[in-house]
Amino acid sequence: MKTLSKLLSLLLITGLVLVSCSDDDDNGPGTGGNNPDELSGIITANLTLDPNIEYKITGTVTVADGVTLTIPAGTEIVSETGTDKYLAVLKGADIDIQGTAANPVIMRSNGQAGAWGGLVICGDATTTEGTNAIAEVGGLIYGGTNNADSSGNIDYLIIRDAGAQINADSQFNGLTLYAVGSGTTIDNVGIINGTDDGVEFFGGTVSVTNIYLENNEDDSVDWTEGWSGTLTNGYVTNTIADFSTAIEADGVNNNPTLVNFTAISSTGGTAIQIKNDSGATINGLTLTGFDTSFDFRDSAPASNLQIDGADADTAADAVFSSSSTNASLFAWITNAGGGSDTRLPANISIDLTLDASVEYQVSGPVLVSNGATLTIPAGTKIVSESGTANYVAVLKGASIDIQGTMADPVIMESNDGEAWGGLLICGDATTTEGVDAIAEVGGLVYGGNNDADNSGTINYLILRNTGAQINADSQFNGLTLYAVGSGTTISNIAVIEGSDDGVEFFGGTVSVTNFYAENLEDDAVDWTEGWNGTLSNAFVNITVADFSTAIEADGINANPTLNNFTAVSTTGGTAIQLKVNSGCTINGLTLTGFDTQFDFRDNGAPSNVQVDGADAVEAIVYASSTTEINLFAWATAQQ
Repeated sequence: MKTLSKLLSLLLITGLVLVSCSDDDDNGPGTGGNNPDELSGIITANLTLDPNIEYKITGTVTVADGVTLTIPAGTEIVSETGTDKYLAVLKGADIDIQGTAANPVIMRSNGQAGAWGGLVICGDATTTEGTNAIAEVGGLIYGGTNNADSSGNIDYLIIRDAGAQINADSQFNGLTLYAVGSGTTIDNVGIINGTDDGVEFFGGTVSVTNIYLENNEDDSVDWTEGWSGTLTNGYVTNTIADFSTAIEADGVNNNPTLVNFTAISSTGGTAIQIKNDSGATINGLTLTGFDTSFDFRDSAPASNLQIDGADADTAADAVFSSSSTNASLFAWITNAGGGSDTRLPANISIDLTLDASVEYQVSGPVLVSNGATLTIPAGTKIVSESGTANYVAVLKGASIDIQGTMADPVIMESNDGEAWGGLLICGDATTTEGVDAIAEVGGLVYGGNNDADNSGTINYLILRNTGAQINADSQFNGLTLYAVGSGTTISNIAVIEGSDDGVEFFGGTVSVTNFYAENLEDDAVDWTEGWNGTLSNAFVNITVADFSTAIEADGINANPTLNNFTAVSTTGGTAIQLKVNSGCTINGLTLTGFDTQFDFRDNGAPSNVQVDGADAVEAIVYASSTTEINLFAWATAQQ
């Protein structure tokens, strides 16, 4: 190690001479000769970049021992592609990134994940690899005995497209921290679209506050070599398949602390993997959408991972929703751009109002996060790719405001007429599944104790081509209402030509007024988990064969009310199916063209369904509803 260290020192001295000789009076150290917008080689003297210049990384850039690189707010650095393209702050050097929420510093490449090596910082703090260890990338030297070492300051930095592959065992990350000490300040970082880890700690004592990690193909957060710092307010989102984990930890357990860590996946996968004797203390954890919460490898015990004061709960149905970190904390990243103006973002973390003159696309899950409101003006059209990966979900604590009118309804449909996931709303009202239940789709969390919960307003909305099939037991619907509360206002809804249900209530107390369902292949209206709201003025129009029912109900009987329900079939079939002990009260019912009006399953009693003040009777002709199809001319006229 000493020989390698001396060799590196010699190379650095040589580099200093070469760079100093090649610099002219107009260019600072590290800039590219006659091209002052280029960065390459060794920066041998303090250098402050110009935020009015878009810099290019054309080779390996290293900040030498004793030198400070200052990057003002608003500076953008664009790297050429390749494993030799990265920015390294050597042991004893400093970086000062002075971004702000309004003008973050951006480091990126060409938009292709893994195009460059990202930012690497080498410190003098302790690591289990010892003093003057050799990094797996670039042969960089790191590690010492000064746990309070400072490598500078980072504030409001976005790193994109990093994680270049060196070989099977060595990769760059977005932000790589080699034995960085606690005197270093790292706040407000976004790491997006990488092919390896988002941030990796190789020992050290540095802490990070406010870090956002999106679609990094390996681990979002990784540590080894005895890192012992704190990560506060971490937010991970993955909409890509085949990523590794949200957290991976390996090596000795120096028990780093994570305070409020939220991770969301729309593609399943593993949230946290602990290897060997590693571990951590997590105070506040929310995991949504993962197939596996914890994976303990190499005999690592669950007790190594302490969550909210207890051993990690490895039960398959364990719910983790105690983190207070919300994507809205990272609105500055969204505002910095980098996405299509017409594609809805994967995570809507701050209030967003769409433009009715723009046709928006859904490509992947669109999640409206806790505390945020999505406003959709009259006349807006949203077109989704088909398939189970594409839907709009309003998460628990979030809100939607659909402002359609009779003349200009809001329309959501697929781009090819095939099924997509539709609109899902997760509320805080009661459900028989309890508090913080896990939805059958997307691993979304719903349910609480606030029956008056308000998830927003929906008025004049048309949903087409919904109901994508996940598996035999789980499907999307047109409008899916998970424990939505009575404070939510839903009126004038049309669900047309869907592969599953039109509207399904999973518990909750929400009411719906003026509902139209046409040619849905499963149930037009479905409820379970003790829904007890009211459905007023519904019209079900069926001209397709092999549909399921106009109404299906399951679970306990919380006795919801239906006021004026009309269903018409030209292909026979069953109108109303009640399972187990479910039921309802119907005031005004018209059923036309069905072979079977009522199907009571699992020993359900006709008395569970009260129609116009009496038990449901198969032999009676029901024609008391006043709801007619012309009430929904605003929807049928759009076809």
